[in-house]
Amino acid sequence: MSDVPNEAAQVERAMERLGDAAYREMKERIIRGVYKPGHKLTVRAVAQDLDVSTTPARDAINRLTNEGALVYAGPKTVVVPVLDAAALREITLTRLALEGLASEQAALHGTPEDVNKLRSLQALINVALEEKRYAEALWHNKEFHFLIYRLSGFPHLVSIIESLWLRIGPSLHNLYPEFAREKYGVRNHEVAMEALEERDGAGLRAAMENDIRDGYRRLKRANQEKDEG
Repeated sequence: MSDVPNEAAQVERAMERLGDAAYREMKERIIRGVYKPGHKLTVRAVAQDLDVSTTPARDAINRLTNEGALVYAGPKTVVVPVLDAAALREITLTRLALEGLASEQAALHGTPEDVNKLRSLQALINVALEEKRYAEALWHNKEFHFLIYRLSGFPHLVSIIESLWLRIGPSLHNLYPEFAREKYGVRNHEVAMEALEERDGAGLRAAMENDIRDGYRRLKRANQEKDEG
C-alpha cells in the first residue's frame, strides 16, 4: 500500500502546527505592543518576521483579523487598528472589572517568590524607561501584569483579559514619553507589589485599577490630540 495519504496527512498536521505557532507569536507581539496603531503588515512581511513560509503567516493573519486585532486594508495588506474614543472607553471599563477581579484573587495565592519575580521585572521596566526604550518597557510590562493575573487561578478569566490586551496593546505606545517622565506606572506597580507581599486583595486591586485608569487618561488625551492635529 502507498504511504502517500499518510505522508500528506503528516504534512497537513505539520502546517497546522506552524500556523498555530505563527498565530501565537503574532498574537504575543500585538499584545506586547510591538506594532503601533496604524502599522501595516503584509503576508510576506509577517512570514519574514516569524521566519516561516507564507501559508502559516497567512493563517495567523486571518485568525487575528477574525479576532479584531488586525483589519484588512487591501487584498494583501492588514493594518493594526487605531482605537476610537468609544472603543477605548469600552475596553477600559471591561479591563477595570476583569483585571481588578484577577488582581484581588491573586493576593490569595501570591508567594514571596512571586513578589521577587515582579521586582525583577520592574527593575527591567525601570531601566528601559530611563533609557527611553519604550517598546522594551511594554514587553516587560505585559509580563508584570499577567504574572499577577495568572496567580488568580482563573485561567478562563486570564484568557478573556488577554483578548482585551490584544485590542489595547498597540495603543499603549501612546503612553510615552509622559508615562516614563511622570512615573505613573512605576508608582502603581510599587504599590501592587507591596499589596501582594501583604496579601492585601483590596489594595492590589486598587493599585492595578489605578494603573489602568492612569493609562486611560493618557490614551484618551492622545486620541484628542490626534483629532485636533
